[in-house]
Amino acid sequence: MKTGIATVSIAGNLREKLAAIAAAGFDGLEIFEQDFLQDAANPREVGRMIRDHGLEVMLYQPFRDFEGLPATLRARAFDRARHKFDLMAELGAELMLICSSVHPQAMGGIDRAADDLAELAEIATRRGLRIGYEALAWGRHVNDHRDAWEIVRRADHPALGLILDSFHTLGRRIDPDTIRRIPGDRIFFVQLADAPMIDMDLLYWSRHFRTMPGEGDLPVVDFMRAVTATGYGGPLSLEIFNDQFRGGSPEGIARDGHRSLIWLMDQVRRAEPALHVDLPPIPENLGVEGVEFIEFASDAAEAPALEAALTRMGFHREGVHRNKRVTVWRQGGIRIVVNTEETGFAHSFFLNHGTGVCDIGLRVEDAQATVVRAAALDARLFHQPPGPGELDIPAIRGVGGSVLHFIDAKSGLDDVWRIEFQATGDSATDFGLIRVDHLAETMNYEDMLSWTLFYTAIFDMDRRPMIDVADPDGLVRSQAIASRDGATRITLNGAQSHRTLAGGFLADSMGSAVQHIALASRDILASARAMAGAGFQPLEIPENYYDDLQARYGLDDDRIARLRRWNILYEAEGEAEFYQFYGRPLTGGLFFEIVERRGGYDGYGAANAPFRIAALKRLLRAKDMPRA
Repeated sequence: MKTGIATVSIAGNLREKLAAIAAAGFDGLEIFEQDFLQDAANPREVGRMIRDHGLEVMLYQPFRDFEGLPATLRARAFDRARHKFDLMAELGAELMLICSSVHPQAMGGIDRAADDLAELAEIATRRGLRIGYEALAWGRHVNDHRDAWEIVRRADHPALGLILDSFHTLGRRIDPDTIRRIPGDRIFFVQLADAPMIDMDLLYWSRHFRTMPGEGDLPVVDFMRAVTATGYGGPLSLEIFNDQFRGGSPEGIARDGHRSLIWLMDQVRRAEPALHVDLPPIPENLGVEGVEFIEFASDAAEAPALEAALTRMGFHREGVHRNKRVTVWRQGGIRIVVNTEETGFAHSFFLNHGTGVCDIGLRVEDAQATVVRAAALDARLFHQPPGPGELDIPAIRGVGGSVLHFIDAKSGLDDVWRIEFQATGDSATDFGLIRVDHLAETMNYEDMLSWTLFYTAIFDMDRRPMIDVADPDGLVRSQAIASRDGATRITLNGAQSHRTLAGGFLADSMGSAVQHIALASRDILASARAMAGAGFQPLEIPENYYDDLQARYGLDDDRIARLRRWNILYEAEGEAEFYQFYGRPLTGGLFFEIVERRGGYDGYGAANAPFRIAALKRLLRAKDMPRA
């Protein structure tokens, strides 16, 4: 499978784009005319530069407003095309994209367009070049790939073929199965893009909101199933116009793009096994069965405060590592690891971010298969040589600088707690906390799509609808992803401003990802009482909240009094209920949340988030107060 990406898809100048595209593993690129024109090198030098990166120029684009023009404009259009052909020869580009015309004087007619394109194809043939015709979704007369194909069919020239773009088809809600009737050898090129489902002008939607396949809501898998069914064997290329990507890291966006193409074709193969997909075998994306452990990086000075906070929540120190300055704290099915080593990854994390979550252990069905799939999808493997008597647990780098380890039963990796740790003999406590409900990770807003793709491509996890969370100082976008059974949940919170609580956390922790940890209780009132008895101080919620809560839900006085007494927030969806309370932030801004779900509640208490944020901000230093 040959992969490509349009240079317009990523940020930077042409040289930065080339380096990022090559590093991500693409075979070639579509050179967007503007990127070429902005570079100081001549066409021959640019072509050489591209090939020096191990890339090929798969497509030169775009050539606009060609077909169906009146005589004087038609002649000028052919002159423009000849000039571009000369340029392509210098670059080493063999195929040019021609967009269906949006010119106000363009005349309709299938035959007129076919005649114009056949004539141009003949000129291209004499120069050893080819042209591809694409139906823009907003084309003046041609805006449907079926009409574009009919024009190509009638022109009947070997140097003229069809170019398909998933956005132009799916954005107009055209059935992608209509592509199956097109001969694969008449499709010269395929461009791919996804997008969130937004009801807006097609052109504006396309120019600002395209995403990588798997990051949006369009049926891109169905589109590629139809393309693959034609027998098409040419390049698959990304053409992404997105405001976030234009300001993002070229390397990161290119890497996401390459990952998205692998994910897409893996989905095609699994959805329709009879189709031939030129992709090496990849293990299926296995479900995540839960969080096995959460590891904090800290040091001897800061760790006691964290351990005291764990004690107040009912955790006990269960084990001490046999070789390292690492302890494990436990309650129910929750394990919190505290690492104060002065060497290795955890120490490096601490030096960069302070005390924070450096490693997450996930329970999976097959740890080795999970890491193989992750590697096939361009995740970076992580390996720290095990010490004497230690297990070699498969791991990858996460997207926020942390590490993900994979624990399974079939390989005996779940025995790590007995093998590597010596029991302390400390008395177990039980404040009713049973498992990790969800982890909340914070990142810059422009990185959210990258994080979402990472989790959903590698693991069997689904996206939930994105929501806006109101912070007194701005909006935070929140995207929840979860395993099908809800056993593993992660919320991704994109900070758009450094003034928001999420943005402040990123600034203070130098980009550390996990901002809060939600722990599930079997009885939240009992947990609140037990934790209060151990000295736990909850986040204080104002009286106004409970007055409004009673009015909204009609809860009786006694129930409201209990919620108010323990600073518990409440939300209901039909018969389903959600209870939550929060601890005060630790050093670095990370905090814990205690939750209880009843009646199949599947959300995260989004309506309560503004009250939680406001309460947390009251505890923080004033905006104009310098750090100590």
